[in-house]
Amino acid sequence: MSTIAAHLDDVLSRISRATADAGRPAGSVRLLAVSKTFGSDAVREAVIVGQRAFGENYVQEALDKIVALADVRVDGEPLEWHFIGPLQSNKTRPVAEHFDWVHSVDRLKIAERLSAQRPVDLPPLQVCLQVNISGEASKSGVTPEEVPAVARAIAALPNLTLRGLMAIPEPEDDPSRQREPFRAVRELFDTLRADGLALDTLSMGMSGDLEAAVAEGATMVRIGTAIFGARDYGSRA
Repeated sequence: MSTIAAHLDDVLSRISRATADAGRPAGSVRLLAVSKTFGSDAVREAVIVGQRAFGENYVQEALDKIVALADVRVDGEPLEWHFIGPLQSNKTRPVAEHFDWVHSVDRLKIAERLSAQRPVDLPPLQVCLQVNISGEASKSGVTPEEVPAVARAIAALPNLTLRGLMAIPEPEDDPSRQREPFRAVRELFDTLRADGLALDTLSMGMSGDLEAAVAEGATMVRIGTAIFGARDYGSRA
């Protein structure tokens, strides 16, 4: 078993334990393997053991991998590509044309551009609204107060399907304190659903806090370092 395969197995075991500890059904939390800064060979290693969904932060790097891995299948299905990084207005077209999901919709303008630029021969682009739940100046996302209005506006756009919310809370080592921002995001999510939006995705939790995120209702965790190892950002093209 390769190192990546072994790490994937460990992460899946963590997710399974966290799901059981939270009293949630088995399989209710999806793993998104964050492959940013790692090449297509690393993705292929993950594919060998059944991982199909991959997250990317950098548009050109991701496009190169999407092309290189276009022939790869998992259970007969092509790989599923999720854009999870900050998205500038001038980069929306290639993302709209080549990705399956965008987790980092941080303002209505970005959603409008993605909707307008999504090719009509492709299924609707699956999107999450990013919430700046910790109020960090360095983080993208709408404020909690803005969520209801922006979510409704995005849900009304053609060529997109609003699936839910995404958040990257401020790092916290204390497991009990890790849960607080995730709980706040889940409460926003529950409010939107109660108000009639058909949402099913809470994209939250990373290598260091996935257990806290799952305990508070995450349906998709974004894991990179625990699978692929430490990143060398200097090597990124």
